[in-house]
Amino acid sequence: MKGIFVACFLISNVLFGQKIYWTETGKLKWSNFKSKINNQRGENVVAYTNCGWIYSYVRSSNPKSAIKIKIETVFNEDKSWKDVKKINNYVLLHEQKHFDVAEVFSRKLRKEVAEKVKTGADFDKYFKEIYNRILKEYQDFQRAYDGETKNGIIEEKQSEYNRIIAEELENYKSYKAS
Repeated sequence: MKGIFVACFLISNVLFGQKIYWTETGKLKWSNFKSKINNQRGENVVAYTNCGWIYSYVRSSNPKSAIKIKIETVFNEDKSWKDVKKINNYVLLHEQKHFDVAEVFSRKLRKEVAEKVKTGADFDKYFKEIYNRILKEYQDFQRAYDGETKNGIIEEKQSEYNRIIAEELENYKSYKAS
């Protein structure tokens, strides 16, 4: 039954919200930012990237049977916004890094899930705690990224984060989506 709910949820998202799935070669374009609503506050906010990850799973009713979990990093076009009077390529790079950070934490989630969640019983026992912990780490990192770079304005900090994010993608390359 849970699998059916997840499938319906994913189908409704495809029908009603446009998503871009993270790939190493795929880069965001300003045309991907389709929301007309700026729900962000502050003079420094030129754009907002709504991204994260989604997961689905296939499991048996037998709790000892193997479970298959798929985790994908997504960018939500219909919830991402830009101020067309202020955008430039530098700001787009900052926003791309938000999407890249989502992929880093998707990989961290994939790694822990691969290590600890082998069966339906494992899923019931461990998945929610792993997911919630990594989600909090992800949200904290995104806040620190915007805070320390002042939404990309401090170029030295932006360069430092660009390096950190690239290193993390490399460190967890074994956990890219397949």
